[in-house]
Amino acid sequence: MQAYLSIRVFTFVILSASLLAGCGGKPPPAQATIGSQGNTPPTPSTLAINQAVAESLDLNNPQDFDNATQGLIARADGLRVSMADGSIVWSLNDYDFIHGDAPDSVNPSLWRQERLNNIHGLFEVTQGVYQLRGFDLSNMSIIEGERGWILVDPLTTKETAAAALAFARQKLGDRPVTAVIITHSHIDHFGGVLAVLEGNGETEIIAPQGFMSEATSENVIAGTTMSRRSMFMYGSQLERSPFGHVGSGLGKGPAFGSPGLATPTRVISQTGERVTIDGVNFIFQNAAGSEAPAELTFYLPEKKAFCGAEVVSRNMHNLYTLRGAHVRDARKWSYYINEAIEIFPEMEVYFASHHWPLWGNTQIVDFLKKQRDGYRYIHDQTLRLASQGHTPSEIAESLELPTALRNSFSNRGYYGTLKHNSRAVYQRYFGWYDGNPANLDPLPEVESSTRYVEAMGGSSGVMTTAKSAFDRGEYRWVAELLNHLVFAEPNHVAAKMLLAQSYDQLGYQAESGPWRDVYLTGALELRSGAPSQGLGISNAADLIRQTPISEFMQLIAVMLNGEKADGESYVFNFTFTDLAETYVLSLENAVLHQRNGEPDVNANATLQITHELFIGMLVGQAGIRETLFSDDISIQGSRLDLLQFFAMLDPPDEVFNIVTP
Repeated sequence: MQAYLSIRVFTFVILSASLLAGCGGKPPPAQATIGSQGNTPPTPSTLAINQAVAESLDLNNPQDFDNATQGLIARADGLRVSMADGSIVWSLNDYDFIHGDAPDSVNPSLWRQERLNNIHGLFEVTQGVYQLRGFDLSNMSIIEGERGWILVDPLTTKETAAAALAFARQKLGDRPVTAVIITHSHIDHFGGVLAVLEGNGETEIIAPQGFMSEATSENVIAGTTMSRRSMFMYGSQLERSPFGHVGSGLGKGPAFGSPGLATPTRVISQTGERVTIDGVNFIFQNAAGSEAPAELTFYLPEKKAFCGAEVVSRNMHNLYTLRGAHVRDARKWSYYINEAIEIFPEMEVYFASHHWPLWGNTQIVDFLKKQRDGYRYIHDQTLRLASQGHTPSEIAESLELPTALRNSFSNRGYYGTLKHNSRAVYQRYFGWYDGNPANLDPLPEVESSTRYVEAMGGSSGVMTTAKSAFDRGEYRWVAELLNHLVFAEPNHVAAKMLLAQSYDQLGYQAESGPWRDVYLTGALELRSGAPSQGLGISNAADLIRQTPISEFMQLIAVMLNGEKADGESYVFNFTFTDLAETYVLSLENAVLHQRNGEPDVNANATLQITHELFIGMLVGQAGIRETLFSDDISIQGSRLDLLQFFAMLDPPDEVFNIVTP
C-alpha cells in the first residue's frame, strides 16, 4: 500500500441533459443510468465477458472462505470509526451490499475476493497469536508476550488503531503493549502507532533498516501528483455500491483519519537476526527492496509461524503502483520469497499484513512457491519477449501465466495485474522509450489528438466510428478514439459521455480493484469534472512533524518556477529556532540548492522561524506574506528579496485534470 496523508471523499452533482446540451456538442441518446453517479448499465458484451470469467474459475471453492473464517473469536458488527469531530474515518458498513452472487456490474472473480475481504473481526491464528481484520486496509496482529502484547503493523490512523486495540482488549483482556513491530514503510502499517504506545514510553518499536527515511520521504517531493492519482487508484470519489467502489483487492480501501509516526528503538538490518522481545523469540528476514524499500518478515520458531508482511499476499501485488512510484524489482521480490521457504522450512502457520492466514506446511509452501514463481515468471518472460523485439504493449497483450499460477486465486490480479506488471519490468530495464524512432519525440497530447481528429474527418467521423465500436463491445478501442476527441475538443459533450460509458463497461469487467476504480473515476470526472478539492493534510500533523526538514527543502526546490527564476541569484539562511538547525538555500542557474550547517554571512536574508510555523507555511495553514510580516519570526536582511523568492514558487495543483486537457 502506498503512503498518503488523508483523503476526503467528494460528492458530485450530475448535470442534466439540458445543461450539457449548452456546453458544446450534442448529448448522446438517452441512456438508462444506475447508481447516484450516473453510471450506465452493463452491456451484453460486458455480461458475456464476466460470465466467461465465472465459468473459467472455481468460484465456489470454499477453501479460502474456510481459512478466512477459521479462528474467529468475535465479529465487530456495525464497524464505524469516527474522529473527534464526528467525521467518518472508516466504515466497513459501507460494504454490506457485498454478499451472495456477483451482480452483473462487477467482475465475479473480484466480487469473490471482496466477499473474502469483508470477513472481519478478531481471530486466533495460532496459540498466542491473534489478528484484527477489517478495521482498515491492512491487518493488525497481536502476539502474546510474557508481560503484555507485541503488536504487528498498527494500521493507518490513530483512530482505526485505537478502535482495533480496544476491541481486542474487550475480548481478550486488558494487557499493555510492550512492543510494536512495523513490517515496512507504507503508511497503512505504521500510521496508527501513536494510538498503541504506552504512556510510560517503554514500548519497544522494531522496524526494518531505512524505515524512517522511506516512511517520511516517499510522497513529499512528488506527493501532489501521487495524491491526485491515488484518487483514481482507490476510488475515493466513488459511491460504495455494485456500480462504484467494491474494494481494492488488497483490502477494502484506506482509512481516512490521522496518521502519525514514531522513531524505532530497534532496527533490523540483516536476515537471520534473532531477537527476543518480551520473552518471545523472533527470527527476522530483511526484505529491503521487495514490496517496499524498507521491509522485513519474521518467524516465530516456537510456534512455527511465519509472518510474510506484504512480501506475500492473497493476490498478485504491484510491481508498479498506479498512483505512481518507483518500479519494484520482480527478481529480488521472488528471491526473498524463495529465501523464506529455505530458511523457515518447518513453518506450519502463515499470516501477513493483508488478507487471511493459511495452515499446514504443504499448503503454505505451495502458496509461497506460486507467489515466488508468479513474480519471477513475469520478470523472465517479459525480458524474453523484449529480447525478441516485442514492445511493452505487445508483451502486456500476449503474456499469460502458466496454468498452475493462473488458476491459483492468490495469483490473480486483484491488486496488481499481469498487464501493468509486465510493463513495469520493461520500464525497470529499458525505460519509457521502446526503440521506435516514431516514439522518440512524439507530439504532446492535445496537438496529436487535434491532428488525429482532423485526419479522421473531424469529430463527426470519430463519433461515428466510436459508436459502431461501442455497439460491438470494443471498449478499449472506443476509449482510445474518444480520448483523442476529448483532448482535441474538451467541450464535446457527446464524446465525453460516450467515453464515460466505455469506462463504465471497462470498470465492470475489471478483475483488479484499482483498475475498476480508475475506470469508474474516469467516467465520473468526464460527467462531473475534476473535484473541487484535493487531498487534505490537516490531519497529518503528527506525521509531518517527523518528516526531516531536508525533505521539505527539496519540496521547495521542485516548486521553483524555472522561467521566473532564470537570471536570478539569491542566498537565504533558514534558522529553526526550536531545533537549533540552519539550512542555507542558494539559487543560481534557476536551480535551488540546499545545505545544512553554518549560515552564509553574505546571505540576502536570514529567516529565524520555528519548525511548526515553517511547515504551516508550506502546507498552506499560514499565509507566506502574513507570516513574513508577523512578529512570530525574525528576519535580518532583505525582506523584499524573501518575498520575491517566494513569489517564484508555484503552488501545486491538487486537482489537475486527468481525463480532460
